[in-house]
Amino acid sequence: MDVVDWFARWHEGQCDGDWEHGVGASIDTRDNPGWLLTVDLAGTDCDGRILDRFSHNYEHKLDWWTCWTEDNVFCGAGGPRQLRSLLEAFRDWATSVR
Repeated sequence: MDVVDWFARWHEGQCDGDWEHGVGASIDTRDNPGWLLTVDLAGTDCDGRILDRFSHNYEHKLDWWTCWTEDNVFCGAGGPRQLRSLLEAFRDWATSVR
């Protein structure tokens, strides 16, 4: 399954009438340029899970990304071509066996 389709289904599965109206998940642009993915984990099947920061850097200065959790929020930031990488990192982490 394509990672965008997977993320849409994962998001839908977390929606309980409250989560999606509170903080939920967001994909925003950054000014460096790039992307910021945030997913509030409270009340989801990933609630309380920890991810230590890890990063990937490629040869081109805009091809980078990093992910971590902070205050029960999954955070991913990356260059303008790395949105798919951020979503894949979230999927890999969210579906990994605890």
